[in-house]
Amino acid sequence: MIVPKYEVAASRIPLAGKGLFLAEDVAKGRVIIAPDNVHTVWPEARLREYPADSIEAESSVRWFEDWYSLTPEWSDECYVNHSFAPTALWHLGFIFAARDLPAGSEVTVDYQWVIGSGEVMPFRDSLTGREIVGLSWADNLRSSAAALLDLLNPP
Repeated sequence: MIVPKYEVAASRIPLAGKGLFLAEDVAKGRVIIAPDNVHTVWPEARLREYPADSIEAESSVRWFEDWYSLTPEWSDECYVNHSFAPTALWHLGFIFAARDLPAGSEVTVDYQWVIGSGEVMPFRDSLTGREIVGLSWADNLRSSAAALLDLLNPP
């Protein structure tokens, strides 16, 4: 569920295709996307039975531990692109504004938090050329929780 008004349009990130853009201002720490209608959740072992280019693999994100949610119908939430300098924070399926975001901002997250431990994305970061490698569950949870606390603490 995407909470603020938004639109899907051509991404400003080279080679990214479409992106998700805010149509209204969103304050730092506010929820941009919340999980809803999660009807398919698989353990990683089951997901890895499918080829990397399958709809199951391409529509999955790590939700928690070694469990993945799948969205094969490709909802608008799937247009959130990767950035190593993201505008938003992924934490346990929620996406929070990483700073005050004006209308027109593209919503991006660091894909290291949404892919499996040690998993390598089939593409590199288009701005830095760096490989995108998934964090271990412990590092994922520790770093995203710390980042969320920082977002929610008053300045």
